[in-house]
Amino acid sequence: MRALFLQHDHVSPPGPVAERFAHRGYEVVEEVVVAPENFREPNQPFDFPDPREFDVLVPMGAPWGAWDDEKIGSWLLPEIEWLREADELGVPVLGICFGGQLLARAHGGTVSRAPRPEIGWTAIWSQEPGLVGPGPWFHFHYDRWQVPPEAREIARNSRASQAFVIRRNLAVQFHPELTAATLHGWLELDGRELVVADGQDPDILYQHTLAEGEDAARRAHDLVDAFLDQVAAS
Repeated sequence: MRALFLQHDHVSPPGPVAERFAHRGYEVVEEVVVAPENFREPNQPFDFPDPREFDVLVPMGAPWGAWDDEKIGSWLLPEIEWLREADELGVPVLGICFGGQLLARAHGGTVSRAPRPEIGWTAIWSQEPGLVGPGPWFHFHYDRWQVPPEAREIARNSRASQAFVIRRNLAVQFHPELTAATLHGWLELDGRELVVADGQDPDILYQHTLAEGEDAARRAHDLVDAFLDQVAAS
């Protein structure tokens, strides 16, 4: 079994999510859409692999907007079509943050800028805690989706929809893959200024993330298990 982790930038490793896939017997394959040298000019074409080469696809987060066809359309629009193709072929998809927003677009929903960003550790209201638990989960996003017409929304908070299921696809708005090391990379690459602009202390946010470490990894593992057993297996 093979799971493709599609990383849209070079500083977002799949962390405990990939660890759990490996524990479940999957070969973990990682591909990066925007190479480090293209980070400031990310509108470069990308050749997406055949979805049939994998048993699961995991499109991950990104620092760009899932609505921004002008800035990243050379690969954003093909990726949306790629996710539609995966759905037609019955290949399960776990969409994380930006990846979940792309699932929304691919299946008839929309994505737009939210009134305020959502950054940090946040609990959510889950109607199916056996699939997506209440957290706390780490958020770092400026956009939000409108749930696709055929999807079942299963989690939300007062800021945004947080999770939905449509056929063999699960979209989550948060970052179960995040570790303190990942957050450090984000903070060093523009993130510190974004956190400060949101009125938060990035050093305290980092210490909070260190403290969440083991519990966050356990929640990520539980999410992967539930996705594989309840969504991918459906």
